Amino acid sequence: MLTRSEALALETASPHELKKHSERAAQLRDAHWGKTLTYSRKVFVPLTNMCRDDCGYCTFVKKPGSPDARIMTPDEVMAVVKEGERLGCKEVLFSLGEKPELRYPEAREALGRLGHESMIDYLIEMCRRVLEETSMLPHVNAGTLSDEEIARLKPVSVSMGMMLENISRRLLQRGQAHYACPDKVPVQRLRTLERAGHHGIPFTTGILIGIGETWEERVDSLMAINAQHRHYSHIQEVIVQNFRAKPGTAMANHPEPDLNDMVRTLVLARLLLDPSISLQAPPNLESRFAAYIGAGINDWGGISPVTIDHINPERAWPQIDALRQATARCGYDLEERLAIYPRYLAFPEHFLTAPLAARLDDIKRDDGLALQQCI
Repeated sequence: MLTRSEALALETASPHELKKHSERAAQLRDAHWGKTLTYSRKVFVPLTNMCRDDCGYCTFVKKPGSPDARIMTPDEVMAVVKEGERLGCKEVLFSLGEKPELRYPEAREALGRLGHESMIDYLIEMCRRVLEETSMLPHVNAGTLSDEEIARLKPVSVSMGMMLENISRRLLQRGQAHYACPDKVPVQRLRTLERAGHHGIPFTTGILIGIGETWEERVDSLMAINAQHRHYSHIQEVIVQNFRAKPGTAMANHPEPDLNDMVRTLVLARLLLDPSISLQAPPNLESRFAAYIGAGINDWGGISPVTIDHINPERAWPQIDALRQATARCGYDLEERLAIYPRYLAFPEHFLTAPLAARLDDIKRDDGLALQQCI
């Protein structure tokens, strides 16, 4: 594992040195994860695209008054979920803007019409419906959460997630990516990671690179994630995601990280994080994504045959067969996993409620990966 000083030095490592580090990262991945890469077959449910934050790179969020601003109705949610079930999906990724009801009266009124006072209340109702009406597994990405919210969500979700993005407070300053984003204050996001660990939540987090952070801030962000995992053993996967500039945003002309920067950062993550943490990079944000395998990743994340990537709608998911072929060309198999990683299934009394643990028995293999079903 890298020390902090070694991790900082990786920024300026020569091509020869980077190649040696990449080989170490790939060897470490192979030792802990074998010659198999995984993905989750999912549907993406954007429960609301309203949010009280104004990130400089985001096109997902729509403000009240925009014709596209919305909260999905229960019927709309379940139509997507049941189509996903029909096509063999097993994960429902609920993603939503953070706490729009605290900023916008229109969001509060829309929630009131649905019989709720908060987005978390509504999210819990829809997770329950997924569990009651389908065989699928909810994974919730609801941003920063309180102790009470996490405790209420645990019985209706097998895992949760929230991108840390970066722990730099500098990025909150005027003109930076997280200016006017109360939920991107690093201490608030780190507290959510800690609360999830305390409650035994298998958790997904990660960093977003290329938003104005320094290499040192990337290193310290990954080290902060690792410190949480060493205490609670609950970080099931870390995503390294590359910023993509989008028209109409404050960062529309901001330079994007190139493939070399992604590879260098993935090598950093694999050599800095505990080997038990899955390392993931999205294949739809880089056409030459096969290079990620040589940098030490072991997972491609969620891939949907039904829904687009609502965060990056201009970037289509790769077809699963094409992903399998690209993975095979690098010497690896591709297998489907569930929204909860196999190692957490060995400790259901801590990481799952009893009803959820029982539910998993019908859709998992003996090794904890997804049981294949005829479609």
